[in-house]
Amino acid sequence: MNKIKSFQDLEIWKNSKDLSVCVYKLTQKDKFNRDFGLRDQIRRAVISIPSNIAEGFSRNNNNELIQFLRIAKGSCAEAITQLIIAKEIDYLSEMEFNELLIKLETLSDEIGKFINYLRTKRKNKEFLPK
Repeated sequence: MNKIKSFQDLEIWKNSKDLSVCVYKLTQKDKFNRDFGLRDQIRRAVISIPSNIAEGFSRNNNNELIQFLRIAKGSCAEAITQLIIAKEIDYLSEMEFNELLIKLETLSDEIGKFINYLRTKRKNKEFLPK
């Protein structure tokens, strides 16, 4: 396993960045693009995910990284909510909706697993002799 030197080495950052690009492209479609409120809100939610991962990682502190990962996970839930609304008002096809939903749910799960890993690592270190 390669050592992680930068937030750009994290798979969750790569996946969330790719998801953001995908959402930006999908929201350029006619109906969606004209709904400035929903378009801008879902864009802000998805771009918040890789941004918070990057900021948390750059703090060089696991406690702060965990906090920023929680925010990123919350942004996944926000984006899922907006995605559901976009589908219900026919801004997205069933296929587009399902593809994005799976990506967001998977990403949220991956972030949750990383948070748990960091918590376990922190707890284990607390019991190591100095």
